[in-house]
This record gives sequence, C-alpha cells and structure tokens, in this order.
Amino acid sequence: MTPTITASTTAPAPAPASAGVSAADATANLATDLSADNDYAAAGFGQRLGFGRRPALIVIDFVDAYLVESSPLYAGVEDELASAARVLHSARAASIPVLYTVVEQDTGPTGGGVFARKAAGLATLATGSPLGAIAAPLTPQQGEPILSKKYASSFFGTSLATDLTVLGCDSVILVGLSTSGCVRATAVDACQHGFIPLVVRDAVGDRRSEPHEAALFDLDAKYADVVSEQDVVTYLAGLAASLA
Repeated sequence: MTPTITASTTAPAPAPASAGVSAADATANLATDLSADNDYAAAGFGQRLGFGRRPALIVIDFVDAYLVESSPLYAGVEDELASAARVLHSARAASIPVLYTVVEQDTGPTGGGVFARKAAGLATLATGSPLGAIAAPLTPQQGEPILSKKYASSFFGTSLATDLTVLGCDSVILVGLSTSGCVRATAVDACQHGFIPLVVRDAVGDRRSEPHEAALFDLDAKYADVVSEQDVVTYLAGLAASLA
C-alpha cells in the first residue's frame, strides 16, 4: 500500500547551540523557519503529490568526481551515496525502471556552453574523464540506460521524457547530485513534463548545507515531494510484494 506522508503538526525543539551558533540564534532561526513554513502553507504551497503507480528511479550524476578527495568537485557525499545505493537495491527488487544520467562536457567549439563558462569545475567531467564514472555502489546493470547530458536538467537535450513515456511511468524517484543544481533542475522539468517528482532527501547531496536545504525547501513547496529514504523503501517494498 502506498504510504501517506503528512507534515508534522508538532513544532521541533530549538536546535542545540553549536559551531559558533548561540542558543538565542538557534531559537531565532527556528522561529524564522516556522514562519516560512506557515507563510508558504497559507499561500497554498506544499501540497502533497503522493507516490505514483508506475515510478522510475533516476540516478543523477552520482560520479567519482564528487567522491574522490583529490577531485576539485569533491563534495563529501559518502552518506548520500550509501542511501542512494539502498534506494537502488529496493528499486531493482520492485522491478521498476532505473535510468542514469552523467554530465559529459565536450571539448569542441561548443563545449558546455554558458553552463561550462559559469561553472568551470565541470571541465573535470570532460568526455572520457575517469572521474566521470558512475560510483561503484551504483554501477548500472544490463538494461539500465545511461543518458549523457551537457546541462543541469536530466531532461534537457536527452531522450528522458520520451523514455519515461514509452515505459509508461507517471512518476520519478530522484537520487543524486547536486541538490541545488542538477537534482533541482531535473525535478522542476519532471513536474513540467507531467511526471510526479519524488526527491529522496537522504540520497541527494550538495557541496554545502545552505544551498542543499534551500533547494529542498523550495522543491517541496512548489515542484516535488521531498521524501525520506525510509518512506521510499517502504513504498518500493509494497510494489515488490504486489509482484510476488
């Protein structure tokens, strides 16, 4: 049975003071967060889309460039990788489609366009770079396609929308990197293509917590359902059971 996700009605306790943040500042930040939640809710944002009937898992740009410490793109996302691997295992057990995306920056005259000029570190992901390899715990199996892209959204310049339509999917479960970049762009485009986007909070990551949390807040308010790993695993276990 599809799990129901509801917002908590209990206000969280103030965060403990740490990393130079006083108790007063932590309480003020909490009040601001609650005020933002209330403001968005009053405007009608944050409605729940729910899980679909025929999901696909999209593994977005989870490559070695973000996991090898000597890489300029290293992001310290080992915990998120472990979460994504667990979601992937559950997706395969439920026999849902699994698709991957990777960024490959051309070295020709068009290259990565304005995107590559703005984010010069993407040169690390030039076509053929060993750092562009999908992280080992997420290695694709036969029949799990890898879509190459030059820009942030997994839909832009790829066959993803058509592939999902051919597969009969109505929703996408998103794991990968980075939350404020390619994950966000993919979720927004999924919504605009008519697929329910489900962003797995535990299995997406970013270089810093501030853009990560801001992106998750905005996505959950306007474009997607941000869900936990456990909720997704439970949902996929239900799909697997229905096939038994």
